[in-house]
Amino acid sequence: MDTDAHAPELPWIEPNQALPWAACAWGPESPAPGLLAASKDLSPSRLHEAYSQGIFPWFSQGQPVLWWSPNPRMVLHTREFRCHRSLRKTLQHWWRLPGFELSFDRDFGQVIRRCSQAPRSGQKGTWILPAMISAYEEFHELGHAHSAEVWLHGELVAGLYFVALGHAVFGESMFTTVTDGSKMALATLVSVCLQHGLPAIDCQQNTRHLASVGGREIPRAEFIRLITQEQHKPNIDWATQTLQWSALMALEKTR
Repeated sequence: MDTDAHAPELPWIEPNQALPWAACAWGPESPAPGLLAASKDLSPSRLHEAYSQGIFPWFSQGQPVLWWSPNPRMVLHTREFRCHRSLRKTLQHWWRLPGFELSFDRDFGQVIRRCSQAPRSGQKGTWILPAMISAYEEFHELGHAHSAEVWLHGELVAGLYFVALGHAVFGESMFTTVTDGSKMALATLVSVCLQHGLPAIDCQQNTRHLASVGGREIPRAEFIRLITQEQHKPNIDWATQTLQWSALMALEKTR
Protein backbone atom coordinates (compact mmCIF):
# COMPACT_ATOMS: atom_id res chain seq x y z
CA MET A 1 0.00 0.00 0.00
CA ASP A 2 3.02 2.28 -0.18
CA THR A 3 3.03 5.16 -2.65
CA ASP A 4 5.81 7.54 -3.71
CA ALA A 5 6.43 10.81 -5.48
CA HIS A 6 6.24 9.13 -8.91
CA ALA A 7 2.76 7.71 -8.32
CA PRO A 8 -0.23 8.90 -10.37
CA GLU A 9 -2.52 11.40 -8.70
CA LEU A 10 -4.83 9.72 -6.20
CA PRO A 11 -8.36 11.18 -6.03
CA TRP A 12 -9.56 12.30 -2.59
CA ILE A 13 -13.26 11.53 -2.17
CA GLU A 14 -15.42 13.68 0.10
CA PRO A 15 -18.45 12.12 1.83
CA ASN A 16 -20.85 13.64 -0.71
CA GLN A 17 -18.82 12.49 -3.72
CA ALA A 18 -19.13 9.20 -5.59
CA LEU A 19 -16.19 6.83 -5.89
CA PRO A 20 -14.48 6.77 -9.31
CA TRP A 21 -15.24 3.88 -11.64
CA ALA A 22 -13.17 0.78 -10.89
CA ALA A 23 -11.53 1.06 -14.33
CA CYS A 24 -9.85 4.27 -13.12
CA ALA A 25 -7.67 2.34 -10.64
CA TRP A 26 -3.89 2.55 -10.96
CA GLY A 27 -2.41 0.21 -13.54
CA PRO A 28 0.33 -2.44 -13.41
CA GLU A 29 3.18 0.05 -13.89
CA SER A 30 2.19 2.09 -10.83
CA PRO A 31 3.63 1.56 -7.32
CA ALA A 32 0.26 0.23 -6.09
CA PRO A 33 -1.68 -1.52 -8.86
CA GLY A 34 -5.41 -1.48 -8.23
CA LEU A 35 -5.41 1.59 -5.94
CA LEU A 36 -8.36 3.78 -6.84
CA ALA A 37 -9.04 6.56 -4.32
CA ALA A 38 -8.71 7.75 -0.73
CA SER A 39 -11.26 9.12 1.73
CA LYS A 40 -12.22 9.38 5.39
CA ASP A 41 -15.63 7.86 4.80
CA LEU A 42 -16.18 4.24 5.79
CA SER A 43 -19.93 4.41 6.28
CA PRO A 44 -22.29 1.53 5.42
CA SER A 45 -23.59 3.48 2.42
CA ARG A 46 -20.02 3.94 1.17
CA LEU A 47 -19.28 0.26 1.66
CA HIS A 48 -22.42 -0.68 -0.26
CA GLU A 49 -21.49 1.69 -3.08
CA ALA A 50 -17.97 0.27 -3.23
CA TYR A 51 -18.78 -3.45 -3.18
CA SER A 52 -21.57 -3.05 -5.73
CA GLN A 53 -18.93 -1.71 -8.15
CA GLY A 54 -16.15 -4.20 -7.42
CA ILE A 55 -14.25 -1.91 -5.02
CA PHE A 56 -13.11 -2.65 -1.44
CA PRO A 57 -11.30 -0.81 1.38
CA TRP A 58 -7.80 -1.80 2.53
CA PHE A 59 -5.53 0.44 4.56
CA SER A 60 -3.09 0.44 7.47
CA GLN A 61 -2.84 2.36 10.71
CA GLY A 62 -2.17 6.05 10.08
CA GLN A 63 -3.46 5.98 6.49
CA PRO A 64 -6.75 7.34 5.14
CA VAL A 65 -9.31 4.84 3.90
CA LEU A 66 -7.82 3.49 0.67
CA TRP A 67 -10.12 2.02 -1.98
CA TRP A 68 -8.96 -0.73 -4.35
CA SER A 69 -10.08 -2.60 -7.44
CA PRO A 70 -7.34 -4.93 -8.71
CA ASN A 71 -7.08 -6.12 -12.29
CA PRO A 72 -7.10 -9.07 -12.72
CA ARG A 73 -9.37 -10.14 -9.87
CA MET A 74 -8.97 -13.40 -7.93
CA VAL A 75 -12.27 -15.30 -7.90
CA LEU A 76 -13.31 -18.73 -6.65
CA HIS A 77 -16.00 -20.08 -8.96
CA THR A 78 -18.01 -22.30 -6.65
CA ARG A 79 -18.22 -25.20 -9.10
CA GLU A 80 -14.42 -25.15 -9.35
CA PHE A 81 -13.87 -25.46 -5.59
CA ARG A 82 -11.35 -28.20 -4.80
CA CYS A 83 -12.57 -30.00 -1.71
CA HIS A 84 -9.45 -32.11 -1.39
CA ARG A 85 -9.68 -35.63 0.02
CA SER A 86 -7.88 -34.58 3.20
CA LEU A 87 -10.44 -31.80 3.80
CA ARG A 88 -13.37 -34.16 3.19
CA LYS A 89 -11.89 -36.56 5.74
CA THR A 90 -11.40 -33.73 8.24
CA LEU A 91 -14.99 -32.56 7.77
CA GLN A 92 -16.34 -36.09 8.15
CA HIS A 93 -14.27 -36.60 11.32
CA TRP A 94 -15.31 -33.34 12.94
CA TRP A 95 -18.94 -33.76 11.88
CA ARG A 96 -19.19 -36.85 14.09
CA LEU A 97 -17.80 -35.10 17.17
CA PRO A 98 -20.27 -34.17 19.91
CA GLY A 99 -20.49 -30.40 20.25
CA PHE A 100 -19.28 -29.66 16.69
CA GLU A 101 -21.32 -27.07 14.77
CA LEU A 102 -21.05 -25.11 11.54
CA SER A 103 -23.11 -21.94 11.46
CA PHE A 104 -23.52 -18.47 9.99
CA ASP A 105 -23.95 -15.13 11.73
CA ARG A 106 -24.05 -16.47 15.28
CA ASP A 107 -21.25 -14.12 16.39
CA PHE A 108 -20.07 -11.85 13.60
CA GLY A 109 -18.32 -9.51 16.02
CA GLN A 110 -16.16 -12.24 17.48
CA VAL A 111 -15.26 -13.58 14.02
CA ILE A 112 -14.05 -10.26 12.64
CA ARG A 113 -12.08 -9.55 15.82
CA ARG A 114 -10.44 -12.96 15.72
CA CYS A 115 -9.57 -12.37 12.07
CA SER A 116 -7.95 -9.07 13.04
CA GLN A 117 -5.76 -10.89 15.60
CA ALA A 118 -4.73 -13.79 13.35
CA PRO A 119 -1.02 -13.83 12.43
CA ARG A 120 -0.27 -13.43 8.70
CA SER A 121 2.86 -14.72 7.03
CA GLY A 122 5.13 -11.81 6.03
CA GLN A 123 2.76 -9.22 7.50
CA LYS A 124 3.18 -7.08 10.62
CA GLY A 125 0.05 -5.94 12.38
CA THR A 126 -3.39 -5.99 10.78
CA TRP A 127 -5.42 -4.06 8.24
CA ILE A 128 -8.61 -4.93 10.18
CA LEU A 129 -8.39 -1.82 12.34
CA PRO A 130 -10.98 -0.70 14.94
CA ALA A 131 -12.59 1.65 12.40
CA MET A 132 -12.89 -1.25 9.95
CA ILE A 133 -14.41 -3.51 12.62
CA SER A 134 -17.00 -0.89 13.59
CA ALA A 135 -17.94 -0.24 9.97
CA TYR A 136 -18.41 -3.91 9.14
CA GLU A 137 -20.36 -4.59 12.32
CA GLU A 138 -22.77 -1.87 11.25
CA PHE A 139 -22.82 -3.36 7.75
CA HIS A 140 -23.63 -6.71 9.37
CA GLU A 141 -26.55 -5.19 11.29
CA LEU A 142 -27.90 -3.96 7.96
CA GLY A 143 -27.72 -7.51 6.56
CA HIS A 144 -24.78 -7.09 4.18
CA ALA A 145 -21.82 -8.57 6.11
CA HIS A 146 -21.84 -12.14 7.40
CA SER A 147 -19.72 -14.75 9.13
CA ALA A 148 -19.23 -18.48 8.61
CA GLU A 149 -18.27 -20.16 11.88
CA VAL A 150 -16.82 -23.39 13.24
CA TRP A 151 -17.77 -24.21 16.84
CA LEU A 152 -16.67 -26.92 19.25
CA HIS A 153 -18.43 -27.23 22.61
CA GLY A 154 -19.64 -23.65 22.35
CA GLU A 155 -16.18 -22.24 21.55
CA LEU A 156 -15.49 -20.46 18.26
CA VAL A 157 -12.43 -22.25 16.83
CA ALA A 158 -12.43 -20.95 13.24
CA GLY A 159 -14.33 -18.71 10.88
CA LEU A 160 -14.39 -16.19 8.08
CA TYR A 161 -16.37 -13.10 7.24
CA PHE A 162 -17.73 -11.92 3.91
CA VAL A 163 -20.02 -9.41 2.25
CA ALA A 164 -23.10 -10.53 0.32
CA LEU A 165 -25.19 -8.35 -1.97
CA GLY A 166 -27.89 -10.59 -3.36
CA HIS A 167 -26.00 -13.49 -4.95
CA ALA A 168 -22.71 -11.58 -5.17
CA VAL A 169 -20.36 -12.80 -2.42
CA PHE A 170 -17.11 -11.06 -1.45
CA GLY A 171 -14.72 -12.96 0.83
CA GLU A 172 -12.74 -10.87 3.31
CA SER A 173 -10.64 -12.67 5.94
CA MET A 174 -10.45 -15.87 7.96
CA PHE A 175 -8.86 -17.33 11.07
CA THR A 176 -8.43 -20.69 12.71
CA THR A 177 -7.13 -22.22 15.92
CA VAL A 178 -7.43 -25.82 14.68
CA THR A 179 -6.00 -27.68 11.69
CA ASP A 180 -8.08 -27.01 8.55
CA GLY A 181 -10.55 -24.90 10.53
CA SER A 182 -10.68 -22.01 8.07
CA LYS A 183 -10.92 -24.48 5.19
CA MET A 184 -13.97 -26.05 6.87
CA ALA A 185 -15.55 -22.60 7.15
CA LEU A 186 -14.81 -21.94 3.47
CA ALA A 187 -16.19 -25.33 2.42
CA THR A 188 -19.36 -24.53 4.36
CA LEU A 189 -19.70 -21.19 2.58
CA VAL A 190 -19.08 -22.80 -0.82
CA SER A 191 -21.62 -25.55 -0.12
CA VAL A 192 -24.35 -23.00 0.65
CA CYS A 193 -23.46 -21.03 -2.47
CA LEU A 194 -23.75 -24.21 -4.53
CA GLN A 195 -27.06 -25.12 -2.91
CA HIS A 196 -28.55 -21.71 -3.78
CA GLY A 197 -26.92 -21.26 -7.19
CA LEU A 198 -24.39 -18.55 -6.28
CA PRO A 199 -21.69 -18.80 -8.94
CA ALA A 200 -18.58 -17.26 -7.37
CA ILE A 201 -16.84 -15.85 -4.31
CA ASP A 202 -14.60 -12.81 -4.71
CA CYS A 203 -11.13 -13.43 -3.25
CA GLN A 204 -9.72 -10.00 -4.17
CA GLN A 205 -6.04 -10.89 -4.69
CA ASN A 206 -4.09 -13.97 -5.71
CA THR A 207 -2.57 -16.14 -3.00
CA ARG A 208 -1.15 -19.65 -3.11
CA HIS A 209 -3.79 -20.86 -0.66
CA LEU A 210 -6.69 -19.56 -2.75
CA ALA A 211 -5.21 -21.03 -5.92
CA SER A 212 -4.89 -24.40 -4.17
CA VAL A 213 -8.64 -24.56 -3.55
CA GLY A 214 -9.59 -23.53 -7.08
CA GLY A 215 -9.39 -19.75 -7.14
CA ARG A 216 -8.22 -18.13 -10.38
CA GLU A 217 -7.78 -14.66 -11.80
CA ILE A 218 -10.26 -13.14 -14.22
CA PRO A 219 -10.26 -9.71 -15.90
CA ARG A 220 -11.77 -6.97 -13.74
CA ALA A 221 -14.34 -6.15 -16.42
CA GLU A 222 -15.57 -9.76 -16.37
CA PHE A 223 -15.73 -9.68 -12.57
CA ILE A 224 -17.79 -6.48 -12.56
CA ARG A 225 -20.21 -7.92 -15.13
CA LEU A 226 -20.64 -10.96 -12.88
CA ILE A 227 -21.37 -9.04 -9.67
CA THR A 228 -23.63 -6.57 -11.48
CA GLN A 229 -25.78 -9.48 -12.60
CA GLU A 230 -25.73 -11.38 -9.31
CA GLN A 231 -26.26 -8.59 -6.76
CA HIS A 232 -29.81 -7.99 -7.96
CA LYS A 233 -30.91 -11.54 -7.09
CA PRO A 234 -32.71 -12.29 -3.78
CA ASN A 235 -30.65 -12.25 -0.59
CA ILE A 236 -29.83 -15.54 1.14
CA ASP A 237 -31.05 -15.99 4.73
CA TRP A 238 -27.51 -16.72 5.89
CA ALA A 239 -28.31 -17.11 9.58
CA THR A 240 -30.35 -20.26 8.87
CA GLN A 241 -27.67 -21.98 6.78
CA THR A 242 -25.14 -24.71 7.59
CA LEU A 243 -22.97 -27.19 5.68
CA GLN A 244 -24.71 -28.64 2.62
CA TRP A 245 -23.07 -32.06 2.31
CA SER A 246 -25.04 -33.07 -0.77
CA ALA A 247 -23.90 -29.99 -2.69
CA LEU A 248 -20.22 -30.70 -1.94
CA MET A 249 -20.56 -34.38 -2.81
CA ALA A 250 -22.38 -33.60 -6.06
CA LEU A 251 -19.53 -31.27 -6.93
CA GLU A 252 -17.01 -34.06 -6.53
CA LYS A 253 -19.04 -36.43 -8.72
CA THR A 254 -18.79 -34.03 -11.67
CA ARG A 255 -15.00 -34.30 -11.76
